[in-house]
Amino acid sequence: MIAQISPRELDAWRRDASRPAPLLVDVREPWEHAICRIDGSALVPLSTVPARMAELPKDRDLVFVCHHGNRSQRAAAWLEQQGYTRLFNLQGGVEGWASDVEPAMAHY
Repeated sequence: MIAQISPRELDAWRRDASRPAPLLVDVREPWEHAICRIDGSALVPLSTVPARMAELPKDRDLVFVCHHGNRSQRAAAWLEQQGYTRLFNLQGGVEGWASDVEPAMAHY
């Protein structure tokens, strides 16, 4: 089961200097990433996740992000089947992030 994390929980985690920051993995398409993104997120479009799996460390918390949280959930679930355990899905995706954390972020 993939852990769900709210935008506000992720924001607090990223601000907590006592806790190692997660790697944010944005599985949207490049054109979506160009419109808006969470600073520091790595773009790994969903269709490329299997080929780029070696770029995703198993020993670090990974938070998957997409527009609303569906594609990121699929990416995390697939990686869980490959043996990854430190996986989180951002509830509401960048849309939720824009609504709850960064209201100046562009919407699409």
